[in-house]
Amino acid sequence: MVTQRPVKTTVAILAFGIALIGLPLTGSNSSARGDDGGKEEDSYRLLSIAAPAAVTDSRSQHWKPSDDGVALEVSGIAPLDDTRIAVSIRKGEIWILDGVYDDDPDSKVTYHRFASALHEPLGLLKQDDALITAQRTEITAIRDLDGDLVADDYETLTNDWGVTGCYHEYAYGPKRDGQGNLWFTLNIGMGLKGQQLTRILPDAALGYRQAKWRGWGLQIGADGEAIPVCAGMRSPSGIGANAAGDMFYTDQQGNWVATNSLHHMRPGVFFHHPESLASMNQPGSPLSGIESVPDGLPLPEALQQFPQMRPPAVWFPYKKMGQSATDIVLDESGGSFGPFAGQLFVGEFTQASINRVFLEKVDGEYQGVCFPFRRGMASAVLRLAQGNDGSLFVGMTNRGWSSLGTASYGLQRLVWTGKTPFEILAMRAKPDGFELEFTSPVDPASAVNPSSYQMSSHTYLYQSTYGSDEVQQRSLPIQRAVVSDDGRKVRLYVDGLRPLFVHEINAAGIRNVDGQPLLHSQAHYTLNRIPTNQ
Repeated sequence: MVTQRPVKTTVAILAFGIALIGLPLTGSNSSARGDDGGKEEDSYRLLSIAAPAAVTDSRSQHWKPSDDGVALEVSGIAPLDDTRIAVSIRKGEIWILDGVYDDDPDSKVTYHRFASALHEPLGLLKQDDALITAQRTEITAIRDLDGDLVADDYETLTNDWGVTGCYHEYAYGPKRDGQGNLWFTLNIGMGLKGQQLTRILPDAALGYRQAKWRGWGLQIGADGEAIPVCAGMRSPSGIGANAAGDMFYTDQQGNWVATNSLHHMRPGVFFHHPESLASMNQPGSPLSGIESVPDGLPLPEALQQFPQMRPPAVWFPYKKMGQSATDIVLDESGGSFGPFAGQLFVGEFTQASINRVFLEKVDGEYQGVCFPFRRGMASAVLRLAQGNDGSLFVGMTNRGWSSLGTASYGLQRLVWTGKTPFEILAMRAKPDGFELEFTSPVDPASAVNPSSYQMSSHTYLYQSTYGSDEVQQRSLPIQRAVVSDDGRKVRLYVDGLRPLFVHEINAAGIRNVDGQPLLHSQAHYTLNRIPTNQ
């Protein structure tokens, strides 16, 4: 089935576990301006492959897709070659799109349905001759055996987890780490009732009521076994590896989760949502011995009482840096996507945007900083994938929840124009402050002036209620600023650093040598550890 103007498809109402509180949820976010009013599109141009205007409200019980083509509620993206990508959609299909790298994609892209009859696929990965996706109840490898470009082999790689029938029991992935291992993540079930309670684990640890491995990150073993690695997840809709090949996931604000967060997945670690501990005593669990969970404490105190729990590598302060973090993609472009090679981009559902993350290791553990990157997508960003030319594909869908933007779903592509924006490239922790690195040399007069910067810190409550306000807030004076000889770095000496606190900086007074302000002047560093070495 190949078509250039594909027929309308009808889609049943589904839903994702997206956290939304107090957001104006209509209208466009297309202005895409930085903190200083500069235009993000000057450096990153947004091309729409398919983003038809919404015809009903995203939360409507009578939701309808657009009359314009396939309802591309993109739930997974897998680049194939220099002209094609594969996308999974929430309806339960996989489509092959050709011509997606064209600068005028609306008239050039062709669509071919490759697979159908899937159950809520929420990820897509090309591996050898297969496309692999996470369905609600299994990880499936899908192949075309006879060369007719239609799938005819659906192989179950693993289905070793529990499902009660709760709407919130999503499965995400898979993604591949640097060693070639396949990872996937499982949502917590929420509000279980009725027959769902007959499918939970019997005699579960600490009395929590969940199905097997809910709220866990897992690998797929060579024999198809689901290998539990780490626990404590609420709604881990994004996973991805960094440049070192280590695997991370994003979580979304809710009960036990103060705000959106990015976590390093590794064996035997617990993150924050304790209902995942229902599986703690299952064979193969790397966790044991947890007898109680603190509630209502500031995070640093909770971590002291709960030694198995590890803090996130990065907190995304609520609303300042989004409201529902989603997919993770590593910039592997080597510079063809601008100055951020080796950093992570993280999707943002509610604000229809993308954020950027720089990570470093301190005492062997990851921590880092998040920055705004690009706003103005047509709908909620659920999936990201870097194309063969370095550009960034953005898969969108907001049905059942809400987001900024004019569309209910679609596929867009971000292309670097060749113009490097003036940005904070990286922020590194020091024993007595931070080092800022910029994408171009700074004006020394503005950079050495402490009043060019404002800094504060805060932490969150670890609690069973929904989210957390910023607590224990404190302003931090900048004692002095020293500019490097090449003008690309500024060393800030700061009093009052606090471990396990988010340290926010606004460098609105900085200018580059051409007198331009930063496109985005704010950065949010999660200082889990204060380094002891310069």
